[in-house]
Amino acid sequence: MQSQAFEMFGSRRIASGHGVEEARRVLSEVFLPVDFPSAKPRNAVDLTLNAAAVGGIVCGFMRFGDAVRVRTAEARDFHVDIPISGVATMRAALGTPVRGTPTTAAVFMPGRPVELDCSDRFSQLALMIPRDQLRLELENLLGEPAGRPLEFTAQLNLAGTGGLTIMHALRMVDGAAAQEDGPLTHPLATQRLEQIIIQSLLFGQPHNYSALLAAPSPTGGSRPVSRAVELMRSDPGHPWTVAELAADVSLSVRSLQEGFRRSLDTTPMTYLRRLRLDKVHHELSTAGPGTVSVTEVATRWGFVHLGRFAGEYARAFGEHPSATLRQRRGLPRHA
Repeated sequence: MQSQAFEMFGSRRIASGHGVEEARRVLSEVFLPVDFPSAKPRNAVDLTLNAAAVGGIVCGFMRFGDAVRVRTAEARDFHVDIPISGVATMRAALGTPVRGTPTTAAVFMPGRPVELDCSDRFSQLALMIPRDQLRLELENLLGEPAGRPLEFTAQLNLAGTGGLTIMHALRMVDGAAAQEDGPLTHPLATQRLEQIIIQSLLFGQPHNYSALLAAPSPTGGSRPVSRAVELMRSDPGHPWTVAELAADVSLSVRSLQEGFRRSLDTTPMTYLRRLRLDKVHHELSTAGPGTVSVTEVATRWGFVHLGRFAGEYARAFGEHPSATLRQRRGLPRHA
């Protein structure tokens, strides 16, 4: 028997109960309309549901105590179902079923109903990603309109690149959701988490545009790169995306990325992170005693993984951010 101890987004509890109607209501409000075809009106559906919004993306955790069959309405958006415990047979419309396990998830496209036949003690993470947002990111990366609907391979390997990156992002969301004034209250941090989740799918899970995304893209010379650098340096606190920068300098996203790689041996977002690191360093170096914390300043500038941030900061400035702040307060560097 698998453990049920693992749970995410526990600070964002939506529901915990046994009523069929209540389970229908909360799942329909958070995700999309659902039904329980095997449950009679007086039967219990033992459901626990937690959910956190990351911009337009809904990240949820749901657990069923007993075996249950769930049938959804036609989805408007993209859904990713990631089993944590138990197993489930997951099928979209008349497609090939996916056997969902803690190593195999499923990706479902818009416009199709889905049926989940879940074992007892089944739990999963559920992502709902807006169709328009995912399509826009794809078109920005391609540098041209997507003429056909985006179609992912249904089965997602959780040990593969896409699966591992998505799980890493969800753990960061879980930690952020537990903080009352944490990263999810800061636009730059929320934007970063959204981007990680969406690009994890687009680059990590096979789909009908994967070959185009992998194809080389022409560059537009060094002038657009210089202009993009000027834009970021003039306002590093703006919630820049690569798509916005590319549009402002009249390049495709891939052309801008390739231009940065050739001219500066980096990416636009890595360059922007260094600019924001400089801002953090300046704030910590000039802060009055007791006025700020490292976490507060780092989060405000869009750094959501504080351990990684501390490592980047130390490599950039030769000391940990806490040492910079202690030095400003007149305390010994290693106090």
